[in-house]
This record gives sequence, C-alpha cells and structure tokens, in this order.
Amino acid sequence: MEAISKAGSAVAILASDGVLLAAEKRITSKLLDIRGLAEKMYKIDDHVAVAVAGITADANILINYARLAAQRYRYAYQEPIPIEQLLHRICDLKQGYTQFGGLRPFGVSFLVVGWDEYFGYQLYRSDPSGNYGGWKAAAIGNNSPNAESVLKSDYKMGSTDMKMARSLAVKVLAKTLDTTNPSPDKLEFSSITLKDGKPVYKVFTKPEIEAILKDANMGTEKKESSGDI
Repeated sequence: MEAISKAGSAVAILASDGVLLAAEKRITSKLLDIRGLAEKMYKIDDHVAVAVAGITADANILINYARLAAQRYRYAYQEPIPIEQLLHRICDLKQGYTQFGGLRPFGVSFLVVGWDEYFGYQLYRSDPSGNYGGWKAAAIGNNSPNAESVLKSDYKMGSTDMKMARSLAVKVLAKTLDTTNPSPDKLEFSSITLKDGKPVYKVFTKPEIEAILKDANMGTEKKESSGDI
C-alpha cells in the first residue's frame, strides 16, 4: 500500500459519451527517451484499458494475464469479454496471492475502464486485496484523498461529457501535483469512446494535451523541470 500511495497519481472519469484516463508521468531523468512510453496506462483489448499505481513489475504481470484472458474469451466466444468478468478474473488472481505463506500480494492498484454492450461505459477500481467496486470517478496514487475531494465537489452526475471530464482531470492532477501550471510532458491522457458503434481506445499526443491544458485555462510551465522527482 505504501508503494501505491507514493506512486504517480492517476484519475478516471466516467462521462456520458466516453470514459477518460489521466495520469501523472514522472520523468526521472532528462536522458530518458520517452517517445511512445506509456508509464501509467495500458490497453488490454479494444474495449478496455487500465491505469496503474504501484509496483510496475507487478502491474506488468497482471496486465499480461488480463490480455491473455481477454483474447482467450474472444477466441472461445467470438465476442469481447464483459468488463466486469475480466476484472473478476484479475481480482481472483490478486486475492489468491493474499492467502498463502511464501507469496506476497501484488503491490498495485488498478483503474479499469471500458465499454461493453451489456452496461455501456464502465469504471472500476481494484486494490491489492482483490476487492473492486464501480465508480463514476476515482483516483489512485499520490495525494489520492485530495484528488477525490475535488472529484466529489466538481463531478456532475449524469451531465459530464468528455470535454468537461478532460477539464476536471486537469484540475485534479494540478491539485495532486501541487502546481497551477502542469506541463504536458508530465501528463498522460487516454480515452475510450464509440466510433461507428465500436469502442476505440485513444492515447492523446503532446499537442492534444497542450490543447486540453489551454481549454482548462492552465498554461504550461515556462521553466523546464530538471527531471528529478
């Protein structure tokens, strides 16, 4: 749990026309080549993605397990796996590592987002114990209590669209980063929306993140960071 509380913040917001993931990207060195590097968000299948906080190596094991489970279901039934069924399988594996000596729990929390034909857009949060629950908006990682206080006060039930969700995500991450000028180099955004009736996973580029910050009335930092955490 300590690894999760010290990890970079991640937030997920359920909107009327999609579901948004946003996260803090911690650049540990100016020498690091970050092109195409996804530090906090991972695509599981065309209709489901996750944001993680905690031990990345543990997250990689669970992500590979989830991808394999999703593809096995698709191969067997010729349709995408329901979001909650996939999450149930991940959490069963997590819980199994809490009840035997010689094993340690996976030190990672997940925000799982996606769309299926049964329940539409969905957002779930799971912790290392294997517990999970459905949310309208949720945060994990560093300063998550502060992030959730902003979500509670600013999230509008039933009337939040993707544009509002992006602005709210910027406000939440600015709170967790303790800055009024978040840099696009330190943020990651992705979303799942419907296009022609099919779910599409999109990772936002740096110019798109700059546009989001501009729409949220938050400029970029004028002075580049040294790269230290």
